[in-house]
Amino acid sequence: MKTSLFDHIRANKRSSLLLMFFFVLLVGAIGYSVSYLYNDYFWFGLFLVIALVVTFVSYQYSDSIVLKLSQAKPVEKKDNPYLYNVLEGLAIAAGVPTPRAYIIEDTAPNAFATGRDPKRSVICVTSGLLQKLNRLELEGVIAHEMSHIKNYDIRYMTMVAVLVGTVALLSDWLRRSFFWGRRTSRRVSAKGPAGAVFIVLAILAAILAPLLAKLIQLAISRQREYLADASGAMLTRYPEGLASALGKISADSEPLEVANKATEHLYIVNPLIEHRSMLNNLFSTHPPTEERIRRLRSM
Repeated sequence: MKTSLFDHIRANKRSSLLLMFFFVLLVGAIGYSVSYLYNDYFWFGLFLVIALVVTFVSYQYSDSIVLKLSQAKPVEKKDNPYLYNVLEGLAIAAGVPTPRAYIIEDTAPNAFATGRDPKRSVICVTSGLLQKLNRLELEGVIAHEMSHIKNYDIRYMTMVAVLVGTVALLSDWLRRSFFWGRRTSRRVSAKGPAGAVFIVLAILAAILAPLLAKLIQLAISRQREYLADASGAMLTRYPEGLASALGKISADSEPLEVANKATEHLYIVNPLIEHRSMLNNLFSTHPPTEERIRRLRSM
């Protein structure tokens, strides 16, 4: 059975709620592990509060956080009429309000979209993208990002960036407290064999939590990229523009300095150069660029 665009939008909204629930559950479990270890349920309450606050902040302000982490700066129409001309034309074609424009001063070509919904959306491009792509290629990239906005991908994908980063930080802190805490061994001994078993399970949970977060990234990104490619090509009526842009971005050897593992799935092409090998493609948040280009050129 075919899935319509409206089905995809509804699924994105449901997924956002499920993501928040899963995050609170995961962080609560980490907090319970710490509380059990130290026999003090203050930690469970603290982690639960952290989970709820981070969930609220990620829903309301995840776009601002991602833009800050990416060192992106807002740009007005008078400062870059060329970029805004492309944005406005494609926003009309997509039937969404014109997104605000941000630029990352970096020679590596790349772009991403963020925001809570189409009314509060942002398209962020690097200065390298504007320098290295021609007009048709730039339109292809912007149309791809505009499709993420129209499809409500942006809310879910931006929230993932914040929540995955938080899980990674909490898990790292938990592993350090288990391995280097001065009182850990005494507390485990005091709890007997059950305590030892529990602490092993807690350490495994701390190690596996970032992996679970990574699997969420993998699950959300690949099909969304294919859909945004197809939707973007429909907006421009010129699939070759996006295909050529993807080829140029993927072939560029300059690393995007501000990108990290929490935000990599937002970009149109994985910005982490070291993750572009054939083996790493299996665990990449993006589908293989060659396959994306092949699909576009077969349209």
